[in-house]
Amino acid sequence: MSNIVVLDNGGGLIKAGLGGERNPAVVIPNCLYRPLSSKKFLHPTTTFSSSTEDLTSAAIRRPIDRGYLINPDLQRDIWSHLFNSLLHVTPSTSSLLLTEPLFSLPSIQRATDELVFEDFGFSSLVVADSPSLVHLYETSRRPDGLVSEAQCSLVVDCGFSFTHAAPVFQNYTLNYGVKRIDLGGKALTNYLKELVSYRAINVMDETFLMDDVKEKLCFVSLDVERDLQVARKHGKDNLFRCTYVLPDGVTHTKGFVKDPEAAKRHLALTDAASPSDVVETKKEADQLEVTDRTTDRKRVDLTKNEFDLTNERFLVPEMIFQPADLGMNEAGLAECIVRAVNACHPYLHPVLYQSIILTGGSTLFPRFVERLEKDLRPLVPDDYQVNITTQEDPILGVPSMRSLGLHDVGGGSFAEYSKILKRKERCCCISSALTKAWASIFSKLNRTQTDMAPLQNKSVCAVLRNVAPLTGL
Repeated sequence: MSNIVVLDNGGGLIKAGLGGERNPAVVIPNCLYRPLSSKKFLHPTTTFSSSTEDLTSAAIRRPIDRGYLINPDLQRDIWSHLFNSLLHVTPSTSSLLLTEPLFSLPSIQRATDELVFEDFGFSSLVVADSPSLVHLYETSRRPDGLVSEAQCSLVVDCGFSFTHAAPVFQNYTLNYGVKRIDLGGKALTNYLKELVSYRAINVMDETFLMDDVKEKLCFVSLDVERDLQVARKHGKDNLFRCTYVLPDGVTHTKGFVKDPEAAKRHLALTDAASPSDVVETKKEADQLEVTDRTTDRKRVDLTKNEFDLTNERFLVPEMIFQPADLGMNEAGLAECIVRAVNACHPYLHPVLYQSIILTGGSTLFPRFVERLEKDLRPLVPDDYQVNITTQEDPILGVPSMRSLGLHDVGGGSFAEYSKILKRKERCCCISSALTKAWASIFSKLNRTQTDMAPLQNKSVCAVLRNVAPLTGL
């Protein structure tokens, strides 16, 4: 049994396991919850989507807000339950690999170190950010791909609290090139709650329920203006209308989509299709299915305790691409990616556009990749290729890195850990790293040796000044 614990401590979910395993052993929400049937807050033992418990109007307490730790005492309680009851590990004889959000404040880092060493007593700790781990995992999964050969990628992490576009070079995140959008899965759920509460029924306290609605019914629109016209139609001409049934606490404790087939009719709309053409092609199929659907509705009376969704289904994910429509003074995802690339050295631009990696639960919306590529293509120079890839599981992509293993960094105290971090930041093998970096970049960009002559003829200090923006040294 491995003594290395891998912990991806996200704002929405905790993914944890032991070193050497392919998938995380435990995936639980990073929160405490209190259902109406309980008088105290409880620890979740599984994800709420797979739970059969009635979570109607359940209260929630989260230790992380907007991506950063704000309640160390609550996080200690959750980790204690995780290590003792779920993972069954002994921290004093184990090492910990912990993910940390980008640009974490020093005070938050110190609070995390105190939790790891003083409260739980781990023997050693390695802190890593998600983009570098995603990049490292993709290089191991595709050893002959562009990401592996060039050692360069652009990781787009659409997580629970915010969205990051982070360039990664030689397994290091280039912090000066990271761009952030203050939108994530939590903000999308809150926006959906506001829309439904204004148009149908009050669901402002139904966080878990609206999470389920968002995951099952929302999708990304390829043509917003066209889809808004379709959403205004009545009857079968409206391809977006679907019904979600709320739990009644008696026959079913979980909400569900009333007609799953009707909820998929939007997939018939392609980027170039007109609404009239799609309606005509779907008319005969709808007539054949209407009899069976009417029979199913008569079995259980679901006319009450339900609400309809139309344009809310694509307006909620549209926040990621057009946050200015809601009055937010922020760029959309495509422009955020372009700004992140332009912040890096020009020699890296072609490679970054060809190696965009999507991760995070918000990238699971249908047609997310197609819409991002459609918005990104006009902003990218014509002679650059745009290639967007997604992970096998965007939610569990980071903890899958445990298959690569973890080397013990030594030290068991907070003081020793601080010294190790300082040595690690200052000790770099610059010469070999620069040689490999430039060779890979110039080979991918079809550059010749004459292009490298100006750099080779300069002094060492001049070369370092030119390469520092690439390596982040």
